[in-house]
Amino acid sequence: YRDTVFRMIFNSNRQLLELYNAVNHTDYNDPDALEIVTLENAIYLGMKNDVSCLIDMRLQLYEHQSTVNPNMPLRDLMYVCEQYEKYMVKKDIYSSRLIKLPTPRFVVFYNGIREQPERRDLYLSDAFEIPEECPSLELRVTQLNINKGYNEDLLNRCPALFEYVEYVSAVRKYQETQPLEEAVRHAVDHCIKHNILKDFLLGNKAEVVRM
Repeated sequence: YRDTVFRMIFNSNRQLLELYNAVNHTDYNDPDALEIVTLENAIYLGMKNDVSCLIDMRLQLYEHQSTVNPNMPLRDLMYVCEQYEKYMVKKDIYSSRLIKLPTPRFVVFYNGIREQPERRDLYLSDAFEIPEECPSLELRVTQLNINKGYNEDLLNRCPALFEYVEYVSAVRKYQETQPLEEAVRHAVDHCIKHNILKDFLLGNKAEVVRM
């Protein structure tokens, strides 16, 4: 339920631009300058790409995780290959000219219950059976802990992410004494009452509870 709500919230240019600025310490203010390029129909290892965007030749791939997943670099490698394949349509990779590619960045937003540091980097090379000092292929994923009490500066820069964290915290609180479906329903009502993701939840209440 957390993963789906996260994708729904950031499936708009305005909210996604806010998240992009918060992650990258930028100040873009034109939502139309951002293009959402999420891989809606590509499924790898039974999972879809959560959120991807392209702005000013920078490609950002964002994933939400409620469990610790050491395979995120491998998954992101598969995602970015698909993104570049889409980008390369009608471009000649056999040309003598160098084809410029959008610069990628890979970020995982973690809010599971397993204790994790505020920030950690995951590397594709950690999965190689035979380690090398300078591997020919590398990919780095930054995992950001967005549980309450972590990365508060990031949450303060992105109100939508901050309110999402508050919503998840409300669900967890109600879930201490209630089944998940009932806890979600009460958490949604609580958040609407306290102006947390109010517009989003008013417009999507039935779908959020149904998840």
